[in-house]
This record gives sequence, C-alpha cells and structure tokens, in this order.
Amino acid sequence: MKQGVLLLAHGAPERLEDVAEYLSYVRGGQPVSPRVLEEVRSRYEAIGGSSPLTKWTRAQAGAVQATLGIPVFFGMRNWHPFVKESMEQARAAGIQRMGCVCLAPQYAEMSIGLYMKHAQAAAGEIELVWAHSYHEEPALLAAFAERLGGAAGRVLFTAHSLPEPNQRYEQEARATAAGVARAAGIGEWDFAFQSQGMSGGKWLGPTVESCLDRYAAEGVREITLQPIGFVCDHVEILYDVDIHFRDYAAQRGIALHRPESLNGSPKFTAALAEVARKCLQ
Repeated sequence: MKQGVLLLAHGAPERLEDVAEYLSYVRGGQPVSPRVLEEVRSRYEAIGGSSPLTKWTRAQAGAVQATLGIPVFFGMRNWHPFVKESMEQARAAGIQRMGCVCLAPQYAEMSIGLYMKHAQAAAGEIELVWAHSYHEEPALLAAFAERLGGAAGRVLFTAHSLPEPNQRYEQEARATAAGVARAAGIGEWDFAFQSQGMSGGKWLGPTVESCLDRYAAEGVREITLQPIGFVCDHVEILYDVDIHFRDYAAQRGIALHRPESLNGSPKFTAALAEVARKCLQ
C-alpha cells in the first residue's frame, strides 16, 4: 500500500488583488462588508502585500518529505492549492493511505474539524488517518522552547482566539504554553488569546491588549510575546503582533519582543514527521 502525508493549513492570499476572493472563501461565500474588506486589505498592505504562509507551508512539506522518505502534499482550506487539488495530486501519484496533519497543534471543531470535512469530501478511495491534536508533542514543545531562548522580560504566550465556548481548544492551547514554559525553564509567564474576529460576539480571552494594560499598571517595561498556536509567519504574526501589539505596547512604555516563528525549524520538522509516523503506524 502506497502511503503519503497531507499537511493542511488555513491558506492566505499572496497578492493584494486576491484579498477579496480569499475572504469569500473564509466566509463560505457570504458577502464581505466593505469595512471588513478594507481593514483586511490594509493589514496585508502593511506587511508588504503578501502572506508568506504558502511559502512556509511548502517548505515544511518538503522538509517532512525529506525526513520520512515518502510523498508529502499540502493543501489549504481557503486558498490555492486547495485540499481538493492536493487530493487530486495524491491520487495521480497512486497514494492509497494518507496521514493527515493540520498545521495547528490544538484541536478545535472550527479549525481542525473543518479541515477534516474538506479532506474527507475530496479523498475518494484514499484512506485518511488523522492526527487530531499534537499540542503536547515533545518535539513541538522543544521547537518553541528553542525559539524562546534568551527571552527578555515577562513572557506572554498567545493563541488565536475563537468564539466561546471552545473548552477543549482553550485547554490544549494553555497546555501547550505550559509545556513550552517547562521546556524553556520559564517559571513566570502569562497567557492570552489574540486576533479576535471582527464579527462581534463573545470570544475567548483575556485579550493581549488587556494584558498589556495590566503590565503598564504594574510597571513592566519589557515583554516577550510568543504565539504557540501558529507554526509560521502570516498576517496574524506580521501584522497583529509585529505592528499592532508592538505599537500598543510602545504607547504604554513597554518594549515588545517576538521570537522567530517556527517556519523552517528543524525541530519542528522533526515534530511533524513524528506526528505523521504515529498516524501511519
């Protein structure tokens, strides 16, 4: 039986001209308000007009393939190459069984659950075996801890917020943060959810802004913010953290540092390879 691996990611536009179409996929074909479109477009413009998510996902897939010695494909939920396109490539390559790993370590029905639905709908005769979560995979914790080495000031871990309630996701995100802190030898740290949506409603917190307000009141003047729910650079890192949170912190007299994202980390490659091996055993 010929086996392979499928890495799944959210997807992101690589040109400003594609932002409107990308948002239509994110919203499942529902109309996008001019206000939201302009706000999102301005964020991509602020980071250079393009997200590096596809570039890094391609590099991560290539590194895992080199490690495992079997074909590794990658598909996006909301942009090219779509999961359906990747499944077509896998069928053409004669793949019969695939280990599926989402490039989001913590499980949530709104993220991993949707990846699973898209992949299953496109799988046809290919057998799919899933890594539902790998939020405490030792190699993943080691990869984040390595990036965090030499952290300055107070450490604040973050993960992408989701609408309440998302109890399993919240527990797993906090467990990842605790595991990274242990691996990095950090005794004092905080946790927040970032990048709450623009659609209103109640989202998981506390927010990063509320933590920065508290730090300012406590006299904290330097922090290191490390996202532990994202595995490469994209707009929620390059804009939300590097521009918005850094500016928000600076206005309160706080210097905000961010370690390099996992991106091409060899330790992260090892983590993905190990998760895929467990799927295919």
